[in-house]
Amino acid sequence: MVPGMTDLFQSAGLESDAPRPLADRLRPQTLDEVVGQGHVLGADSPLGRMLAQGRLSSIILWGPPGVGKTTIARLLADASGLEFHPLSAVFSGVADLKKAFEQARGRRAAGKGTLLFVDEIHRFNRAQQDGFLPVVEEGVITLVGATTENPSFELNAALLSRCQVLVLKRLDAAALELLLERAETAEGRKLPLTPEARDALIAMADGDGRYLLNLAEEVLRLEAETPLSTAELGRFLQRRAPVYDKDREEHYNLISALHKSVRGSDPDAALYWLARMLGAGEDPLFLARRIVRMANEDIGLADPTAIHAALAAKETYDFLGSPEGELALAQAVVHLACAPKSNAVYTAWKAAQRLAGQTGSLMPPAHILNAPTRLMKEQGYGKGYEYDHDAPGGMSGQDYFPDAMKDRPRLYEPKDSGREAAIAERLERWRALRDKRRG
Repeated sequence: MVPGMTDLFQSAGLESDAPRPLADRLRPQTLDEVVGQGHVLGADSPLGRMLAQGRLSSIILWGPPGVGKTTIARLLADASGLEFHPLSAVFSGVADLKKAFEQARGRRAAGKGTLLFVDEIHRFNRAQQDGFLPVVEEGVITLVGATTENPSFELNAALLSRCQVLVLKRLDAAALELLLERAETAEGRKLPLTPEARDALIAMADGDGRYLLNLAEEVLRLEAETPLSTAELGRFLQRRAPVYDKDREEHYNLISALHKSVRGSDPDAALYWLARMLGAGEDPLFLARRIVRMANEDIGLADPTAIHAALAAKETYDFLGSPEGELALAQAVVHLACAPKSNAVYTAWKAAQRLAGQTGSLMPPAHILNAPTRLMKEQGYGKGYEYDHDAPGGMSGQDYFPDAMKDRPRLYEPKDSGREAAIAERLERWRALRDKRRG
């Protein structure tokens, strides 16, 4: 649109007559009307305290789509008496930033402050993000950035140190229901839905208020004579894919939830997170690799069959593909979740790595060295070695650590769980024999 064209329409009163989506018409006009974000907008919240003190610091609004980031930024400008200047990092570059900074300096000279709202701020590269530092430092702008990505990973540490990060929540069912009631009031009629279909409509929105209002607008256009059932609603509206990006934070959040559900012996939660990831398009082989890791890290020798089940699931998926092969992944997840747990080998391996790094190049004791040459025999290699299979009980009790190591560490401490309980009993007998032999 030609610059100034919007102002011409507004002055002529034409803009109000133009068709506007329901979500736009219901956009909150005050901060009190924003739903679901009381933790950042209430009187005792960070923003509430800032506004009460008549100051607004630069902030980053981090949250999923459709929870009010843009609306909050616009209303903060109104409440603070600042000029609202929006930019999108998707469509803007260095030239746009320089122009915005120059305009802000001009307003400042005239006694007017600027709230620069940058949507999708994480899409600016590191150099572009650095460009904000001097104007934020000097107070030329109050920066409000919006992002759906974890600022810790996507924004410069220097920029984060100058901004307060506020986390906006996914809208819960109560907040979404309030939006539907506002939509019905604005339209002067109820949504033609059964109570169950109304709940289904809220579930379809997946915490996104804007998307919910778009769905509601579609339902209102149907002008149904009788309330729609859940099944009828499903035929009219298509459920969108869950918010999920395989190389972003949600990927790591969900795989963490899956792994910890298995570790916590909850097969139901583990199956749920597995279904969430597969339903969102996650690579099944990535999941298979993580399941193998779970078997080693969290089950270990408490159930030695767990690793075989994990590897078999991977082979089955390779053979069958989706969707049939996904059942094998589910079976492995349930096996691991229900198995006795032990991280004893995992812990022992980490301790062994630390010990090896600390002790350098200590030689093994001479009695366990091979002596294939005469010179090596003369040096004592292999002298005194006892063949364990010939010893009573199949265990000689000899020492196998370097002679220079005075303390004999216990790296592997089996848990009293599953098959490791029996291993623990054997190890205690063998360690007692070694201690007795060392005197």
